[in-house]
Amino acid sequence: MGILSSMYTGYTGIQGQGEALSVFGDNIANASTVGFKTARPEFKDAVAKSLQGVAGTSTASGRGTKLGAVRTVFSQGTMLQTESPTDLGITGGGFFTIEGTEGRAFTRDGSFHFDKDGKLTTSDGYKVMGFQADEAGKITSKMGPMEVNRSVLDARGSSKVSLFANLDSRSDSKIKFDPKSPDKTSHFATGVTVYDTNGAPHAVTVYFNKGEGNQWEWSAMAKGEEVTDGKPGEMVIQAKGKLTFDNDGRLAEQATDESAFNFNKGSKAGQKIDFDFGPDKKNAGDGLQVTQYGTGSEAYKTVQDGYTAGTLSALTFSDDGKLSAVYSNGETMALAQVALAKFEAPEDLLKIGGNKFKETRQSGIPTVGAPITGGRGSISSKSLEASTTDIANEFINLMTSQRNFQANSRVIGVADEMLQEVINLKRS
Repeated sequence: MGILSSMYTGYTGIQGQGEALSVFGDNIANASTVGFKTARPEFKDAVAKSLQGVAGTSTASGRGTKLGAVRTVFSQGTMLQTESPTDLGITGGGFFTIEGTEGRAFTRDGSFHFDKDGKLTTSDGYKVMGFQADEAGKITSKMGPMEVNRSVLDARGSSKVSLFANLDSRSDSKIKFDPKSPDKTSHFATGVTVYDTNGAPHAVTVYFNKGEGNQWEWSAMAKGEEVTDGKPGEMVIQAKGKLTFDNDGRLAEQATDESAFNFNKGSKAGQKIDFDFGPDKKNAGDGLQVTQYGTGSEAYKTVQDGYTAGTLSALTFSDDGKLSAVYSNGETMALAQVALAKFEAPEDLLKIGGNKFKETRQSGIPTVGAPITGGRGSISSKSLEASTTDIANEFINLMTSQRNFQANSRVIGVADEMLQEVINLKRS
């Protein structure tokens, strides 16, 4: 190897260490950047020529080094707690999918906020993408910007009431039910609040009467002053049906004879409310939601699906990335679900600044799905993923790079001295 070539080899070392210094300096500068992933320089040796001798010996001649790549290291950052519910952190794999002026991009920075249009955005205006919910709050496969588009939740009339209870098998079947005196002529009664089509609440009482064998009859009654053509102080039947139990006390069959609630004051007439007593054995159920055992009659739980109108009072994110709105009427409705993108080779993503990445041919096409599915991580609300920069390690890298720089400068210095000796031969 010639003396001049040695100087060039030393120069490649100095140049390479300068580029490494830039990478380490960038890591340190971003020690407080949310979602930042540390990078590392990867060098390759440069060879001017490589010949194979007759005896198999190599005559390769090195020409220094060159920067092969700056590789992003995607390790998990520490979760930092915040006070903002729209701060989201990813624990595990995946990237937030965002769209803006430069098209679609991906990020680990979850410091989001809602803009004036109610859309979830990044600090530089990129829209956070997610799976949209339908009118019933069920998440669909349709993707779009995550937004709060339901500041008011419309009233919903009750359509189903589920009862969980036991009816005493020892009850006297000789007592006959009288609608004019239901409290005195029934074996058991339980109450439930239902809502008419305008969202107004109404107290409904369900009366139970034991018949012959293992049969029971039930009647759902409303106050006379709250139904059409009703009389104040009287109860009016709005729905009724039958229950049949087997000899083990399990519900064998259920039937509804009628269900037409006619609440007054502007409510829709003939409102049908399905009274559900659980999967019966006739329909391959276990018949254990409502039973007939030899213990006292008792209602364990009553659930209905209606509610009055409500206004938005709070927003929450769950671990599976669902954005839910909490309303003043106590109801919670899912609005959207965060979409996370997974790459086969995330290290080959292209950094475009602003904590954003772009897909490349080497990174592969992103597979977008819901959190906690397909190897994607979970979402933490009121949390941000800290930078993965280790200051101590970066300073060690800086010192190592500095020493390598000094060593390469010595190569140039020694080559220069040798070249000076050659020049001096002419003078001697």
